Amino acid sequence: MTLIPRVLILLGGTAVSPKELYEINLQDISMSGTEESLSTSACVRKLFRSLFMADVFSELQAVPTMSVIVMAQGHRNCGIDWFRPKLNYKVPTRGKKLTVNLLCSHENSTALSTCQEINSAWDDYIWFQAPVIIKGFNYFS
Repeated sequence: MTLIPRVLILLGGTAVSPKELYEINLQDISMSGTEESLSTSACVRKLFRSLFMADVFSELQAVPTMSVIVMAQGHRNCGIDWFRPKLNYKVPTRGKKLTVNLLCSHENSTALSTCQEINSAWDDYIWFQAPVIIKGFNYFS
């Protein structure tokens, strides 16, 4: 499992009820060695290719200026002071949602053997919110 398995970019509204939600799922990226991990450029290409292929911006009308909130999921004892922990935060179900899954599969990669180990590992992960909310985000067409 990666240090940050998921990142949320929330547009408009609040952290609990955004108008749009973009989830970047990093949990299937192998972190066991430098030869097995993905390069940054490959990840960025995959991310933008997924956004382009999903054609998420084709339905947009002239939208008002929105706020942007960034959330990152991490281990509760990660020691990061800048992001604020949100212990009871749940990923919103309302609004438009786009999930981009980045994965890296190798024959030599090791995975957790049982679902119990995976579930116990997830219990130690919580959401952190960036303390800065970007106000005034707007799509340009």
